[in-house]
Amino acid sequence: MNANGKNHHRQEISIPLLISFTIGGLLWAAVLFWWFAYRPPFTIGERVPGMDGEPFDAAASSAPSTDIGAIFASSDDVLPSTSIKTSWPAFRGINVDNISTERTPLRDFSDGKKPDIVWTIELGEGHAAPAVHNGRVYVLDYDEKAEADMLRCFSLDSGEEIWRRGYNVKVRRNHGMSRTVPAVNDSVVVTVGPLCHAMGAHAVTGELLWGIDMANEYGTEVPLWYTGQCPIIDDTVAVLAPAGTKTLLMGVHTMTGEVLWEAPNRHGWRMSHSSVIPMTFFGRRVYVYCAVGGIAGVAADGEDRGSILFESNEFNQSVVAPSPVQISGNRIFMTAGYGAGSAMFQVSHNDGKFSIAMTGRYTVREALASEQQTPLYHGGHLYAVMPKDAGAPRDQFVCVDSRDVSAIKWTSGQDNLFGLGPFIIADNKFFVLSDDGVLTAATISTQRFAKLGSAKISDGVDAWGPMALVSGRLLLRDSRRMFCVDLRR
Repeated sequence: MNANGKNHHRQEISIPLLISFTIGGLLWAAVLFWWFAYRPPFTIGERVPGMDGEPFDAAASSAPSTDIGAIFASSDDVLPSTSIKTSWPAFRGINVDNISTERTPLRDFSDGKKPDIVWTIELGEGHAAPAVHNGRVYVLDYDEKAEADMLRCFSLDSGEEIWRRGYNVKVRRNHGMSRTVPAVNDSVVVTVGPLCHAMGAHAVTGELLWGIDMANEYGTEVPLWYTGQCPIIDDTVAVLAPAGTKTLLMGVHTMTGEVLWEAPNRHGWRMSHSSVIPMTFFGRRVYVYCAVGGIAGVAADGEDRGSILFESNEFNQSVVAPSPVQISGNRIFMTAGYGAGSAMFQVSHNDGKFSIAMTGRYTVREALASEQQTPLYHGGHLYAVMPKDAGAPRDQFVCVDSRDVSAIKWTSGQDNLFGLGPFIIADNKFFVLSDDGVLTAATISTQRFAKLGSAKISDGVDAWGPMALVSGRLLLRDSRRMFCVDLRR
C-alpha cells in the first residue's frame, strides 16, 4: 500500500514470455509485409455468371475411370403422360428457333392472376433445362450428395420421377453446375454433362446405350464454368462438338455410339458454351458451330458429310454462350457477352464451293447483343435481352430489323428488366422470364413493346435455364427448382 492508501502491484515479465512476444511480433510483421507487398490483387465486382469463381482444374475434375451410365434407379409405379403427344425435344424446340408451333390458347396475365403451378421439383444447383417427349420430361441434373451427373425422367402430368441414369463425377460449384438441355426422340435421349461426358440412353426404359468422355477420348478442354453445349439429334445421328485436339464436330449413331464421321479441328479451336445449330444454305444442310476461335459450317448431308464447308475466325471470343442464328438471305447472326458485341456473316456459294465473310461487326453499345440467351428471329426481326454493359437499354428486351441490327426499334423500358432470363414465342406472344422469376407476356409487334401482363412464378434466383412449352404446360427453372406452369387459357 502506498502513501495514498492504494494498492500498487509491481508487473514482472519473465524472459521466456518476452521472447514469445518478440517472435510473435516478428511473425505478424512478416504476414503484414507479405499482405501488402506480395499478395495477389483482388477486385470486388458485380455477380455475373461464371465470373464468381476461379477456373477449375479440368484434369483434376475429370477422372479417366468415369463409368458413364453406371448408376440407375426406376419406379414401376410412375407412368408418363399418355394424352400428350406434342414435343419440345431439344434445345430451342422442334425447329431449333424457340418458337412454339402449337395452337393452344395461352394466358397473358392481363387479369392479374397467377397461373397454376402443376408441380415443382427440387434440383441440384444449376441452369440445365428440360426436353419433353411423349409425356416425359428429361433433365440432366447434378446430384450434389451423390456427386453424380444424373439424367432424370419425369412424368409431365405429375412431376413424379420415372427413372434416373447417371455416373459419378466431381463437379465443384462454379455459379451452378449443370447447364445443358438433352435431345430426345422416340428411341433415345442424349446428354452432355458439365465435364463433357456424352451419354445415350433409351428414351423409354433408361437403358444405357453408350457413353463418350470427350475430355479424355478427344482431348477436349473443359470450358470455364463447364460446358453449356446442348446435343442435337438428326435422324439417327447425335451431333457433338468436342473441339478436341483433332476433331471439331462429330456424328455419333444414336443407338450404338459408333462414330460415323468427324470434322477436323484444323486450327485448334476450343469448345465454347454455344451449341451446334442445323441450317440450310443453297440446298445443303449444314451444322453451324461457334467455337472459341471462330465459326464453322460442317456438311450434314451428301457424300462429303462431316467435311468443313466454310469457316471464319473473324468473330473470335474467349466466352461464347449464345448459338448462331440463321437470318434470311443466307446470313448468320452471332453474338456473345462480356463486351464482345455481335457480328453478321454472309454465306456464299460459287463454283461448287462455300465461303463465309463477316459483313458487319458491332460493339455491345452499337447494336443488338446478348450475353447468355440465343436471340429470337421472327418476321425479319431479331429479339433479345441486352447485356449489362450495353448502356441505356441494358437488361431490356429489344427489337431490331435484321437488315440493320444497329437500329433498335423498341425496348421494353426501365419498368421491364429481365437480366439473363430466357424468352420464347408461343400463341402469337412473347413470353420473357426475368432472372428473378417474373414471367411477362407481350404481343408480338415490331412497333412497340406491347406488354399484356406478368406473374411471379419463382421466388428463387438465377432463372436462366431455357424454357420448354408442351400442350400449354410451360417448364421453367431457377437455380434450385423446376416448375410446370399451366398456361392454358
